[in-house]
Parts: sequence; C-alpha cells; structure tokens
Amino acid sequence: MKNKKAFCSWSGGKESAMALYEAQKQSINVEYLLNMAQEDGNHSRTHGLSSELLRAQSKALNIPLLQQRASWETYENEFKKAVSALKNKGITTGVFGDIDMAEHREWVERVCSNIPVEPVLPLWLKGRAELINAFIDAGFKAIVVATDARFLGEEWLGRSIDNAFIDDIKSLKTVDLCGEKGEYHTFVYDGPIFENPVRFTPLEKVLTDSYWFLQLVPGKIK
Repeated sequence: MKNKKAFCSWSGGKESAMALYEAQKQSINVEYLLNMAQEDGNHSRTHGLSSELLRAQSKALNIPLLQQRASWETYENEFKKAVSALKNKGITTGVFGDIDMAEHREWVERVCSNIPVEPVLPLWLKGRAELINAFIDAGFKAIVVATDARFLGEEWLGRSIDNAFIDDIKSLKTVDLCGEKGEYHTFVYDGPIFENPVRFTPLEKVLTDSYWFLQLVPGKIK
C-alpha cells in the first residue's frame, strides 16, 4: 500500500473523509478527489453539495478535485472515463468509503477491475459505533445536509455530528447509525486532514423527490 498513487472517491461526507484519513495513515498517496456531479455540473450527485463548496473543501484539503458529470443512467461509464483519465496520470489505486454493503463492494471491484485500478476500502466491516465515534474523536466536524424524508425530517438538517446526534439517532431504532442506506448525508468542514476549516453559510431547506436538502454556500459563518 505504501506510497501508492491514488484517488479518493469523494462525496464530501464523513465516510469519504474517514476513508481518506485512514488511507493517508497507511501512507497511500491520495493525489485526487473524484466526485460525480449532476448533469449540469452544479451539484454533487449523491449529497446535493454545490460544486463551489466541494472546490472549497478540496482547497482546504490541498488535494485537487476532479468532477465528472453524469446521470444515473450514465454513471458507471462516466466514472470509468474519469478513472481512466486519472490512470493516465499515474494513478493506480482507488480509495472508497463503503462500510459493509455487499452490492456496493461488488460494484467497486467490478468497475475497478475493468480499468484496471486497485480498490482499497479502509472502512470495510468496521462497526458503525466504532466508525462514528472514531470520526468524532479524531476531531472531524460535520453537519447533516440531506435526509431521506421517509426516515428523518427537515429538523435534522444542519445538526452537528456529535455525541448528542449519536444518542438521538440510536433512539429512533429504524435509522442506520452511519446513514449507510442513505437515511442522511453529511458535509465535513474540518478535521485532522484539513489545512484549514471550510467556511460556509447555511441557506434554505428544500424538499426534492422525498429528500430534504440544506443548501450551503462557501464563506462567512462556520
């Protein structure tokens, strides 16, 4: 693993940040963040984060961001195009923040084998409580930016990932502690891998296709 040149599959949320953190501790040289964007290129495909905010995050991490536009129908092909372009720059390894969903791992391994690059999943089969507590204990700072409205209402948007959040999520019984099934998504703005915090301002809460999103713009408050 040591000194391998890698990209990190980047959502902007806590699992991708923890995967990057763990990869760097293994001396994997992560040279790019790869984020899949919506067709218009203005927001990330999974977390709904603005591209402007992701660029601010990339700058604070001092790791270049590569965004690739895709629909869900073209996602796999566009992902392969982006990774192939990175491979031409000497990248041989991909870092992914998946925890234990077999279908996600199967997708990662199949797609990476097609290119080929070596997939690394530093969080694989670690316990939910172990992971989220390690995230907090390491000094990462994050807030909830999206929720599946079937599980969590708009009142959860903007909440910090801290011990009180863990207690409240646990009390619901029906929500995965790490939101692994998409119950919630986060934005990480500070921590041990950041050279400086990402400043941002929360704006409106928006309901789109049964998902609540908290709109954020770079600058000002946090």
